[in-house]
Amino acid sequence: MIENHLAELIRYALAKGLIEPDDRLWAANRLIAALGLDRWEAAEPGPERPLEDILRDILDWAVANGRCEAGIASRDILDTELMGILTPRPSQVRHEFWKKYAQSPEAATDWYYTFSQDTDYIRRYRIAKDMKWVSPTEYGDLDITINLSKPEKDPRAIAAAKSAPQNAYPACQLCAENEGYQGRLDHPARQNHRLIPLVLDGQNWYLQYSPYVYYNEHCIVLNSRHIPMKIDRSTFRKQMDFLRRFPHYFVGSNADLPIVGGSILSHDHFQGGRYTFAMAKAPVETDVSFPGFGDVQAGIVKWPMSVLRIRSADPDRLVELADKLLLAWRAYSDPAAEIYAETAGEPHNTITPIARMREGQFELDLVLRNNRTSELYPLGIFHPHQELHHIKKENIGLIEVMGLAVLPARLKTELAALADALVRGRDVRADETLAKHADWADGLRQRYSFTAENALPILQDEVGKVFAQVLEHAGVYKRTDAGKAAFLRFVDSVK
Repeated sequence: MIENHLAELIRYALAKGLIEPDDRLWAANRLIAALGLDRWEAAEPGPERPLEDILRDILDWAVANGRCEAGIASRDILDTELMGILTPRPSQVRHEFWKKYAQSPEAATDWYYTFSQDTDYIRRYRIAKDMKWVSPTEYGDLDITINLSKPEKDPRAIAAAKSAPQNAYPACQLCAENEGYQGRLDHPARQNHRLIPLVLDGQNWYLQYSPYVYYNEHCIVLNSRHIPMKIDRSTFRKQMDFLRRFPHYFVGSNADLPIVGGSILSHDHFQGGRYTFAMAKAPVETDVSFPGFGDVQAGIVKWPMSVLRIRSADPDRLVELADKLLLAWRAYSDPAAEIYAETAGEPHNTITPIARMREGQFELDLVLRNNRTSELYPLGIFHPHQELHHIKKENIGLIEVMGLAVLPARLKTELAALADALVRGRDVRADETLAKHADWADGLRQRYSFTAENALPILQDEVGKVFAQVLEHAGVYKRTDAGKAAFLRFVDSVK
């Protein structure tokens, strides 16, 4: 049956335009070589099936016949090799992208996004398994996702990775050298990965999509060089250049310090895409102004984290003001608000910047961040505190700053089990897996009567409220009168 499955795969590649009819025999020979077969027996494919099913059957055959180990990493390496054979070369992909771009930026990204899925670089069938829902909060509707493909990371491990020796090839999963890379058990295969080159602020960068796609058209814009994240004036210029080229996308950067800087600090990159997050919908609640920038709209956003929004038709003016605010914040201390620019020579203040076009104007949200720790909060003063770690303890990076929670896979089973325990009145503390949720569950029992029908929906809504608290913890200025006054003290300090 392997010949039939390979015939199915070739038919799929033809239907998606990955190969031409003249490539059929060449593709077949490449595929049988990858599987260790010594001949091609022409076969008729059966009824059309999803790519996932075709690849699964080919991999099952490969495992059964000693061509592949049974583990998921080994299977991923082999099926990516097969799809890489059917994926056009980078030069062809780039030619097609810019041909589409001549029609419109949207035409180019529409084609490239679909292409990245058709080649199985974005595994649609895995993304579909992620749990997603929307939770209403006082800050708007927050997007909640339970990620079922990546393990939960410890913030201290993320920080350590920034300074770890870079001996591997490719140096990280964002490097351009991943394009076409065969993969290994500790690094994903990328034979079906294709990059689009860009020039931003006079430097060579690349556009790609995230293979995990947390939101619509989730793209990554990466430096051609493996250099650490750094937020500076050039960051804002690059964001403006990107918006000039792709005005239908937003583009943002993680901060450049451990704890507040997302999961990959070792490679300079942005994330963007075609999605409107809750933070972008949040209104300005306090108008502010800065000397010498009367032509730039500015205000404090109604958001659990501390956000200054600046807006102008002139992107160069936004760059000027953003740089001024960044330099002011890096040097700013306010002991009354527990904000120190540095301790023992270690810097603590930085910014998470997010740029977009709105009504023909350039808009930049500057999220103030501080990564200081204390004996009480060893993972970060402005980080989810311990009482919320049963839901979220990872770094609060760019995506979550904007209002989309990326929660660990363990919560899928834990929430289901907790819902059952609440319905049955079981002792949550006696359950080793659920004990971490016990205090939370005790509070919920006082507020709700749980049934088999409502338990999980209630828990999902309450997870959204916990996520809002997570963002409040990460905000350097709290949503109190004292916090708002402290925020305005910083604004007034910018001269």
